[in-house]
Amino acid sequence: MGLRISRILHAGYVFQSDQTTIAFDPIFENPFSRNCFAFPSVEFDAKAIRKLRFDAVFISHFHDDHFSLESLDLLPRETPIYFYCQFPEFFRLLDELGFKDVTSLNLDQAVQIGSIRVTPHRALDVEVDSLFQIQADGMNVLNVVDSWIDDDKLSELIGLGPWDMVLWPFQTMREIEVLAPSRIPAGAVEAGQLPSEWIDQLSRLNPRFIVPSSCQFIHESWSWFNRSLFPISYKFFASEMKRAVPLSEIIRLDPSKSVELSSDGLGERSPLSWVSPVGDQDVDYIFDPKLSPSPIHEVAANFEILSPIEADRVHEFCIKGLLEKYRTLDPSSEPYFEKTRRWLLRVYDGIGPARDFCYLIQGSQIEIDPGGNEPLGWFTEIPISKLFAALESGESLTSLYIRICDIEFSENIENEIRDVDVIQDPLVRCLYSRDISAYQDAQLKRIEKRAEKFESAPIV
Repeated sequence: MGLRISRILHAGYVFQSDQTTIAFDPIFENPFSRNCFAFPSVEFDAKAIRKLRFDAVFISHFHDDHFSLESLDLLPRETPIYFYCQFPEFFRLLDELGFKDVTSLNLDQAVQIGSIRVTPHRALDVEVDSLFQIQADGMNVLNVVDSWIDDDKLSELIGLGPWDMVLWPFQTMREIEVLAPSRIPAGAVEAGQLPSEWIDQLSRLNPRFIVPSSCQFIHESWSWFNRSLFPISYKFFASEMKRAVPLSEIIRLDPSKSVELSSDGLGERSPLSWVSPVGDQDVDYIFDPKLSPSPIHEVAANFEILSPIEADRVHEFCIKGLLEKYRTLDPSSEPYFEKTRRWLLRVYDGIGPARDFCYLIQGSQIEIDPGGNEPLGWFTEIPISKLFAALESGESLTSLYIRICDIEFSENIENEIRDVDVIQDPLVRCLYSRDISAYQDAQLKRIEKRAEKFESAPIV
């Protein structure tokens, strides 16, 4: 007998040893994080999931593609939750959802659940991520989840080997590049480049098996992101890793698939019964560095039209709430914004002309542009439905289809703006310099509304 490892989706796994079953970063939604669609596609049997009894659930960090209340809501509230997180508001959410046994994980302190031993380790961004070491049946597995590893920790992990399997996040994801595509230097975009750190680290870890992990989704079928956000294919990752780590076997583990890891090797086992593959599973990422991004007005046409009340909520934010929020922020870390800049925010509703909001910003100061002579110094475009979703649901940045400074400014402005970090965009700062748990807060409200509706429904 060996250690059974099953893929749920994305960074979600089930580990089974003897009578012990543990889930890691479980996601039971398709799509998840609003517009992340399983790739390859699957369906989940919610009724069957509600009957599952995990001995524990381990969550590596608080990002919504790993910590989703909609998924956790399917589990019994007696399920022990072990969570690496430094922000108390997320533990509050678990308490409000009704989980009775929640433990905050400490780095390098092992947790024994039945026959499985789990040790959280430090990731590169210690305030956000963690890694998991899983030991059972004589096997030693490293789940790197989403993270990068610094040199000191890598040396420590090498000392904790040998490693039988490493679950490795194989997509770099061009999250920043798609926000300002025209600002990518010519020739800087190439397909299939693995970071040199990956090759070095995996060759030094030298596991028996490597599973390309963590990134396992695409966006809407019409989205240009699908050929611009994901530069690495499964095929290319496998070929490069085989060259760099010739003694390791690269194993693709799609949703529902199960394997048994033992000293004798790796054997296929029956898939998870509550995850059903849909359509072609032999799919791979295709990256097209020459693809032109869809204009935001075309992107906006793919989303539902807001109601008048919802549209008014966005407009009220743009003329009042945004200004109030911006004034509470610390000044931008970019010296560019120390000078007065004229900022144009363009909002598309998908059916009519865009609506423009123009501001003057300097440091933490902002006001509606009275129509002076300042040259345009910053430009932001966004679909109105996505701005509404960010305000009401805490929708994440990568699903907003926001476009930043995707025009050519005057020569003087271009000389100044060339190296400015696009994440210092005023709208981005206003939307994401607020409640860090906004997405999960919105999830909890939806769950509570469903429960209230169910409780108030008449008995037939």
